[in-house]
Amino acid sequence: MIRDISASIDACAAHYGDNADAMRQYLLEGQAKSVALPNRGPLLFNEEGQLDKGILEAYQTYGFYIFENVLSERELADIEQDLALLKQRFATENGATVNGKGEPALGINCKAPNLLWAKPLGDPLGGTPIANGRHQVKLFEPAAASNAPKESPFVLLGSLQFSPACLRVYAHPELLKVAEAINGQDFAPFHECLFIKEPGLGAAVSWHQDGDTHWDNPEFDSQIHGFNFMAQAYGSTAVNGVWVVPGSHKEGRKDIRQLVKDAGSERIPDALPIICNPGDVVICNRQLVHGSFANTGFEPRITINFGFHKRSSVLDVKGAGIHSEAVVYDEKLIEQRSHALGYAIEARKAQYPD
Repeated sequence: MIRDISASIDACAAHYGDNADAMRQYLLEGQAKSVALPNRGPLLFNEEGQLDKGILEAYQTYGFYIFENVLSERELADIEQDLALLKQRFATENGATVNGKGEPALGINCKAPNLLWAKPLGDPLGGTPIANGRHQVKLFEPAAASNAPKESPFVLLGSLQFSPACLRVYAHPELLKVAEAINGQDFAPFHECLFIKEPGLGAAVSWHQDGDTHWDNPEFDSQIHGFNFMAQAYGSTAVNGVWVVPGSHKEGRKDIRQLVKDAGSERIPDALPIICNPGDVVICNRQLVHGSFANTGFEPRITINFGFHKRSSVLDVKGAGIHSEAVVYDEKLIEQRSHALGYAIEARKAQYPD
């Protein structure tokens, strides 16, 4: 059952001034279109252990699928407890070295970036050269409450090293079977993070497509840039969730500026929100046109994000330098990177021995 978020829809629309009615209608219509799509249900395998044919066809058609109730109540409780402890380790503010208890803040000794901050309800990526400029347009930035902090946590990169619960989710056996079904037995790890969209604070992520290396590849196909799993700790709504343009993963690189220009606003007509409940896990093709508005509603969203590539998409390919240094992914590096799967499997076996 999809929850009633009427209050959040009204609160979101109220931020848009003269466009309030248009935004309210956009959210309501998007919500209705989303729940009507035939791309959600339990995670099913046939007698041979292969991913259900209907699920595979729906994923290939729309570019995303919602696996319902993948995470048990026990695991959800484990995740919620872990996330609460994680937040206590965050620095008091961007650039601070201690948390609220005066202890060393999370990740201060890490070599790579970890906790990223953003202006409340801002769009830190849109219209900037960040991530090779893939976020081509800047979304509307609603006014945050007067008592909102100057910045708030937005994304936690490298989340597996900080969260045992996220590490265990990474090795969920049925999700790994899905990865195998989509990308083959030799699938390779991609990237892991937490997206943090707190009510009244969560920043927007402007419309974009992921992937930088294969748009002009003569062997281009709809799966060449891999996919993300998006496990939901608290659920996802039309206000706080990711919006996608179904089927756009098959159409090559899109001109986002032109899409917005044709729409006359940031409300791209063919887009709809990914709506799901706590414990659901979304598989989302990275080539889909997607993005999210600032969370002006009342429901939090924390997404446990991790993805996988086909090995052929990364072997001897130079990365784009977005998630790590731009290097060629040779056999040795892929093997080293894949050790994370072994750590996760052992961690999950210890917590869930059955």
